[in-house]
Amino acid sequence: MKFLKFLFVGIFFGIVLVKSEAVSWYRIYEMFKFQSFHMYGIIGSAVVLGAISVWVIKKLKVKSIEGKEIDLPAKDKSFTRYILGGTIFGLGWALAGACPGPMYILLGAGVFSMLIVIAAATLGTFAYGVLRSKLPH
Repeated sequence: MKFLKFLFVGIFFGIVLVKSEAVSWYRIYEMFKFQSFHMYGIIGSAVVLGAISVWVIKKLKVKSIEGKEIDLPAKDKSFTRYILGGTIFGLGWALAGACPGPMYILLGAGVFSMLIVIAAATLGTFAYGVLRSKLPH
């Protein structure tokens, strides 16, 4: 019962992504070919909403459900890690046609080929954990 709220948030997130067509392979294909603004609009809206949320959290010193002040530590200013990580993420996204969230949504929608993508993503996460100390951070 404790995790039921997370299940409902996940279901709501999945419905929003399906209704906005963010899980559509064709929409992602259009984005990578710069043929449509649709996905850029969704991603840009998420970035703007996230930036406003962080600003509000810091400005109003918003507290968590447990009553503790939310601490947002500053990120390292490393150029290499973001370029390298973003490139690998983008290549995986382009090859699979889905980023991590939509992989599970597509599986739930009956696209069982996503099982291969989920297995590959799990393997990639494991490889990152093994190689983490040797990668640029």
